[in-house]
Amino acid sequence: MKLKDFRYDHVGSDVESLKLSIANKLMYSVGKDTDAATTEDWLKAAELAVRDRLVERWMKTTRAAYEQDSKRVYYLSMEFLIGRAFTNAMLAVGIYDEVRQALAALDIDINEVANHEPDAALGNGGLGRLAACFLDSMATLGIAGMGYGIRYDYGMFKQQIIDGNQVESPDYWLTGGNPWEFPRPEVQYRVRFGGHIEKDGHKVRWIDTQEVLAMAYDTIIPGYATETTNTLRLWSAKATAEINLSAFNQGNYFGAVEDKNHSENVSRVLYPDDSTLSGRELRLRQEYFFVSASLQDLVHRYLSKHSGFDKLADSVAIHLNDTHPVLAIPELLRILMDDYDLEWKKAWGLAQKIFSYTNHTLMHEALETWPIDMLGRVLPRHLQIIFVINAEFLTSVTAQFGSDVELMRRLSLIDEHGERRVRMAYLAVVASHKVNGVSKLHSELMKESIFADFAKVFPERFNNKTNGITPRRWLSQANPALSALIDEKIGPDWRSQLDHLHGLKSYADDPAFIEAIRGAKRQNKQRLAAWIKTNMDITVNPDSLFDVQVKRMHEYKRQLLNVLHVITRYNRILANPDANWVPRTVIFGGKAASAYHMAKRIIKLINDVAVKVNNDPRIGDKLKVVFIPNYSVSLAEIIMPAADLSEQISTAGTEASGTGNMKFALNGALTIGTLDGANIEILEQVGKDNIFIFGNTTPQVQDIRTHGYQPRQIYESNPELKLALDQIRDGFFSPDEHGRFQMIFDALVNFGDHYLLLADYASYVETQEAVDRAYRNQADWHYKALINIMNMGIFSSDRTIGDYAREIWHSNPVRL
Repeated sequence: MKLKDFRYDHVGSDVESLKLSIANKLMYSVGKDTDAATTEDWLKAAELAVRDRLVERWMKTTRAAYEQDSKRVYYLSMEFLIGRAFTNAMLAVGIYDEVRQALAALDIDINEVANHEPDAALGNGGLGRLAACFLDSMATLGIAGMGYGIRYDYGMFKQQIIDGNQVESPDYWLTGGNPWEFPRPEVQYRVRFGGHIEKDGHKVRWIDTQEVLAMAYDTIIPGYATETTNTLRLWSAKATAEINLSAFNQGNYFGAVEDKNHSENVSRVLYPDDSTLSGRELRLRQEYFFVSASLQDLVHRYLSKHSGFDKLADSVAIHLNDTHPVLAIPELLRILMDDYDLEWKKAWGLAQKIFSYTNHTLMHEALETWPIDMLGRVLPRHLQIIFVINAEFLTSVTAQFGSDVELMRRLSLIDEHGERRVRMAYLAVVASHKVNGVSKLHSELMKESIFADFAKVFPERFNNKTNGITPRRWLSQANPALSALIDEKIGPDWRSQLDHLHGLKSYADDPAFIEAIRGAKRQNKQRLAAWIKTNMDITVNPDSLFDVQVKRMHEYKRQLLNVLHVITRYNRILANPDANWVPRTVIFGGKAASAYHMAKRIIKLINDVAVKVNNDPRIGDKLKVVFIPNYSVSLAEIIMPAADLSEQISTAGTEASGTGNMKFALNGALTIGTLDGANIEILEQVGKDNIFIFGNTTPQVQDIRTHGYQPRQIYESNPELKLALDQIRDGFFSPDEHGRFQMIFDALVNFGDHYLLLADYASYVETQEAVDRAYRNQADWHYKALINIMNMGIFSSDRTIGDYAREIWHSNPVRL
């Protein structure tokens, strides 16, 4: 019987069918009866029941894509920060209310159950969350897409704050299993490392390698209100041999499993500490591990439908999310040439039609490079292929521009300064038919700075695709109070057509609707305040202005500038306690990389300032400071709807785009920010009266650096700034250790203030005063919030993915 002729038992989605399904899953899959079941057991039973409702759509989409020979888009990313899946899946399929009623009939509260789901620890920050939003939109738009990544056993780490310090502990998110995944033990590929190269005539052989197996685990990615459902395929490392039986029988029990453990370390932890040589090599092995398995898998899938590779570029698009997956380029060439005997010219021509690359940073120090020695030791065949690509590329440049040694040095894929290193971003540019930035400003600066020479060689390759976010998770799921208001006025279709939010314009002059917007915001603030009280035992005032900065801890994101304002505000309140202060709760959250000592010291400073401020009886509710530990997607879903003010204060020219800025604005927060990343496009959408812009622009930043920046002069000339910095330096916030924050003072005053915090301080503080004035008029503030909400349509990830599909991938929707 052919697969398409097979008939499955259709699972119903009415309340009674779901109730029966959940009860059956509890008994037959979880192995519990209702008396013994824990909340986690009920969660797993409900998840499995909901998953069943996705499988039929999944099979149908996979079958249709195969039969129609749809061009498949393979999205390669080291991170997929997908968050919790339970509520998202129910909303996508349209069965949330039915599941809620089914659980209620079983005396189970859906909210209590849903809150026990762990966040999938498959990412850390914006890169991974963007990838998750993109997979959601690809499914919603019907693009035959597949995400490829690593199934990490442990996330980067679980962040605890102990005595104000970040303390890292293992984040083993798979403790209770993962009901959303399907293990695929029949889908395994050998990934090789080390060894050496041997030539046999024209044939190249990579021999004497160490091997590890990559086993697939599939997770269903549902589209919203559509039958289309895609796949996230993650790879887990398995040893080629379980144990050394001979060693075990001789009593060497540790040695018997040592090789197995070493092999499987490659998928153990997200972003191992790369401050050591072994850590950096493990990171390299991780990157190659997942791209090798992914490339072998997609080639195998292609050959199941085609003979030969003439149609490969018409059937396959491979997108590189930043530089982490760039080893996919030499890996594809290796497979085509070494495994299938394609000649170089044919293989290279295919690669240049198949690959596309998104750049996410303008900072040279953040562009990934690998030492020649390490790459040659771990991946000798790939280094050889990279050398061939480089030689051919530089030859073509000479033919186009003549002999220019300096140009060659700047364009070479090999950085010859000091230790010779392969420039992975350069390799991505040379091999990709399209290279995009992620905001208008970033895409222009990308062509003017890090890729200026490449833009002259390949002007047609560079383009912009401003980032986006999925409204399903970041408004519908995260903010049911606001979503209900919007549904009441314009209906529910904004979830898949976010530009429908423009329809709210009809209600912008309705005081009752503005008051309803304010009520929804307060409801969200009460929810966050309750979470903070329950989990941190800190009482915050829901009527205060919630001023929020949650994101990865990094100096360029300038959490320190925010702290300087907090200290300045604290000093001002003490100096003038009877003034009519706008109460403010300043909320921070974010992880610092375990080896990033400055970022960890900034976390300690934030918490020391919080101790001082929150316990000063002279301050009361006028100012509170909260650092929320272990920031995650599920926490963001509570924090972002509660924010009044969104801090997007990176140094102009450093943030590629940002997506937190979009999420906050969509939930009715007003932005305070520099003209950086997508802040510029948010300004264009909402207008200058509905956003708070401050600080030096990108050209001004460049001019300051060109003419010699003197932060000490600013420190000496601004009494409020000097007081705040002196308090940091002299132990005012760390009386138990006066010199604790000397390194922060030195970085800002004595060592150059690389990210220009002091240059922007006065403008930032002045703009915060404007925030206070605006917040005093609550009706006007929430009118501005509504203007932000209704103009966020352009920042839907559906729009972004539609642009990618038309202009880069050339992929049409699957017909179901």
